[in-house]
Amino acid sequence: MAIKHFSLLVRSQAEKYGDREVFRHKDFENDKWISTSWTQFSEQVEHIALAFLTMDVREQENIATYTQNRPEGLIIDFAAYENRAVVVPLYATSSQSQIEYIINEAEVRFLFVGGQFQYDNAYAARKNCTSLEKLIILDPSVKLAEDDTISIRFEDLYKIGKQADNALRNTLEQRMLSASDEDLVSIIYTSGTTGEPKGVMLTNSNFNEAMRIHIQRLKMVSEKDISLCFLPLTHIFERAWTYFCLVKGIRVVINQKPDEIQSVIKEVRPTIMCSVPRFWEKVYTAVQEKISTSKGIQRIMMMKAVEAGRKRNIDFLRLEKKVPFFLECRYRLWDKLVLSKIRKAIGVENGNIFPTAGAPLSDTINEFLHSCGINIIYGYGLSETTATVTCFETSGYEFGTVGTTLPDIQVKMGEDNEILVKGGTVMKGYYKKPEETAKVFTKDGWFKTGDAGKLNAEGSLVLTERIKDLFKTSTGKYIAPQAIETKLGEDKYIDQVAVIGDQRKYVTAIIIPAYEALKEYAAQKQIQYRNLEELVKNQSIQKLIQERISELQANFARFEQIKRFTLLPRAFSMETGELTNTLKIRRPVINQLYRAEIEAMYM
Repeated sequence: MAIKHFSLLVRSQAEKYGDREVFRHKDFENDKWISTSWTQFSEQVEHIALAFLTMDVREQENIATYTQNRPEGLIIDFAAYENRAVVVPLYATSSQSQIEYIINEAEVRFLFVGGQFQYDNAYAARKNCTSLEKLIILDPSVKLAEDDTISIRFEDLYKIGKQADNALRNTLEQRMLSASDEDLVSIIYTSGTTGEPKGVMLTNSNFNEAMRIHIQRLKMVSEKDISLCFLPLTHIFERAWTYFCLVKGIRVVINQKPDEIQSVIKEVRPTIMCSVPRFWEKVYTAVQEKISTSKGIQRIMMMKAVEAGRKRNIDFLRLEKKVPFFLECRYRLWDKLVLSKIRKAIGVENGNIFPTAGAPLSDTINEFLHSCGINIIYGYGLSETTATVTCFETSGYEFGTVGTTLPDIQVKMGEDNEILVKGGTVMKGYYKKPEETAKVFTKDGWFKTGDAGKLNAEGSLVLTERIKDLFKTSTGKYIAPQAIETKLGEDKYIDQVAVIGDQRKYVTAIIIPAYEALKEYAAQKQIQYRNLEELVKNQSIQKLIQERISELQANFARFEQIKRFTLLPRAFSMETGELTNTLKIRRPVINQLYRAEIEAMYM
């Protein structure tokens, strides 16, 4: 299919699909889902696009969105694209100082804000952002400051666009038709795990190429699918995936409350959904807990069902081998009795594919999910590559890898086995940072990902470590902390892990336990405690975690194994700077905040 520039996409799809649903969202006041058709979506986009002209939004000007997932976010995106403007999405969880940095660098005049938290930060930020002229409020319940003279409600902006005259409509038409491959579409700011964020410049051609190669690779998806959008649309993974769904005519369900994903997924029952490994880690932990607490025949049945699923789905279907008759019969029986019920309990019984990326996913969890009939399409990509570089195919995929390269994407290894990428999805560069841009490109135009890996004999990419995370102990041994953290993350009693050891004589870890699981364990063992501080310091709890760590790291080399650890009574958070907006660990911050605890582990 021909891929149109995003300036023309919505109008073109509306002509094709008319009253067919494009997306739906929840009206929480009335507890009901509201459906929007392609025709309605096109009208909404056009009215906001015309309103932009009344505000004198210029071609290739940067406008910013600072909101949780909402239908208005997609309306704003495509209204901007119809004007050939550039969207700069800010994470809804970003602090005032974080948004100030981006607003100032991108010289944003118009900022769309979601709820009260975003409004309060944005209104306070205006004093330090000289370019900022107007805030447009999306949530009608937001209470404005008494002295606020720069804000306007989204519904009022919509009315302005609805009343636009023919001259403005002609101007909009000209802009839509003049969009070019080299037009900037979005500036996606990276999380900044080791320094200040950088704005990744993505063009029409980047997104068009991403759409084209995903259509070629993901032949199993169709208009019949339903996608649940729950990762932040600021994240390149969800952003590119949702755009892909719009291009394919796939219906999108917008989840506005990430904390409620466990209940929403059961309500929506999606066939496809992109997610990060953390979601599936929690699913795996919950199912394993169910298996471990089951007794007698029920436990035996669950274990036999998973084993039958592993043999059928992994040993035969994955390798495109014919499934033996009796194995197929046995699988269908166990699927009906057990596996289908597991999928239904999660909310994915209608599942087609579930793209997963953004962090390492344990092979143990990946294999388990496939055994249960949950088709994880594990992949690898970056903001700088408009998301996907590699991913699993429907068959032939190899555990321990992140799949094969997408069509027309080139991958090779550079110095220190760094993964280099070339192709039409690679960014134009970092916004206003020519020196940073020069650092990440080789002289012959290959993008340096910062990740180390290798291509195996079958052409699948194996990730080995994040080069910036890699550290060396004082004895000269190199440690890849993510591999250790991913393995420990399989355990039901461990929630978050930060491995320590740079220039130290051995490896240690700061561990955030899974508090609810610990409380249940304490109740079973009649362990008395007054608060979480006492619980994590309890000797029985310390012994439990030590045993779990020892078991999980048995296959690591001795120099890689955690010798000592510290349990914390509170989780890492974005508010304290320990996590990025994409929930990646900021190691320098953790090393600074927990200096005393770290030093105590080396005394």
